[in-house]
Amino acid sequence: MKIVYLITGSGGSFYCGNCYRDMIYLRAMRKVPGITASAIPLYLPPDGTNIETGLDKNVFFGAISMFLREKVPFLRNMPVFMDKLFDSSPMLKMAARRAGTTRTVGLEEMTLNMIKGENAFPEKELQRLVDYLTRDGKPDIIHLSNALIIGLARQIKKKLDVKIVCSLLNEDDWIDEMAEPYQSGAWKLISKEASNVDVFLTPSNYYKELFISKTGISGDNFYVIPLGIDPAELLKIEKRDNYPSIGYFCRINSQNGFDKLVDAFIELKSGNNLPGLTLHISGGYTGDDKPFIADQIRKIKAAGLKSFVRIYPEFHGNSKQEFFSNIDVMSVPVRKHDGYGLYILEANAAGVPVVQPATGAFPEIIERTMGGMTYSPDNVGELSANLLKLLKDNDLRSRLGKLGKEKVLTELSLEKMSEGLSKVYNTL
Repeated sequence: MKIVYLITGSGGSFYCGNCYRDMIYLRAMRKVPGITASAIPLYLPPDGTNIETGLDKNVFFGAISMFLREKVPFLRNMPVFMDKLFDSSPMLKMAARRAGTTRTVGLEEMTLNMIKGENAFPEKELQRLVDYLTRDGKPDIIHLSNALIIGLARQIKKKLDVKIVCSLLNEDDWIDEMAEPYQSGAWKLISKEASNVDVFLTPSNYYKELFISKTGISGDNFYVIPLGIDPAELLKIEKRDNYPSIGYFCRINSQNGFDKLVDAFIELKSGNNLPGLTLHISGGYTGDDKPFIADQIRKIKAAGLKSFVRIYPEFHGNSKQEFFSNIDVMSVPVRKHDGYGLYILEANAAGVPVVQPATGAFPEIIERTMGGMTYSPDNVGELSANLLKLLKDNDLRSRLGKLGKEKVLTELSLEKMSEGLSKVYNTL
């Protein structure tokens, strides 16, 4: 069985759960017996920090030419040589370095067009993609990485008799930041285009119900397959003797509640319950995040705690391993309702328990991993109390850390995820 996974690239300047998820899907696909799987990026080159070996180097529907067609009327029918220039590897890599913003302002019409598919995807580029997809024989299944490119389902089915699978996760992060009428319009368009998709995959029951409530579709062709990880690099981690320490591992911004963890850290330090307490921060950021981060650093300095805080320059490889070896507990106190939270699995795989707000899919994940605690959202006092409880109770912290590691290995591995994908693909 031949499967092609169409993914959307990113800049790679921060820990992007969706980019990481795309690489996990590809790895899981390749573990399914009897399947040949490849991935082709759209818009931008993929995040370089989590690149899977063998990922296609060709990029289709280049971000620069797509943007110019949308914004500059006389370029909507730009000649081929201009297409090639804007979609050249150097230009797209430059655009990727400047990417990473989650601002939707100015991109509302473009988002709706990509969901519809008709206006956003030029016929000649669509045909180039189809020709490329069939160069070594027609695929059996085209797997779309998210519903924001669902318009491709109808366009591809017009040209190829193939089954379409679409993964779902965190589309609401982008759509719900759009002003009306674009926001409701986007969900309506996804609902309309959903009939062209044979199967939807989502990693949590929470996100399945959210997506159904937003679009009004029946959900009859939904499968919940929890994301799994390959914890090999995290299983080797040995905890350093620098107790007590708290970690934050995600993009450093307001949406992910970094300021709440800073406030909880300052509160814990002011109480003098844990005089040696340190805060370790990893996950990267974008240019848009810099003013917010500067505000948090000023708070830390004002409290006289700069020497107790460490920011890691990278969030992968040796830097990532060092980060997890240096922390006792981890928290990402998000403001948004996350549809999954791969950083929970990563912490648990390293034997680190988590403290997360009881929102989105977090209660569902932590119930499955048994590797952490939840607290009332937007309550810094309760966050501080739970962190203090785990840091003070060595037996509880050790037990949750061991349970989390065991459950990730047995219940949320790539092998388990592959088994779920195998059932879906073979059903199709």
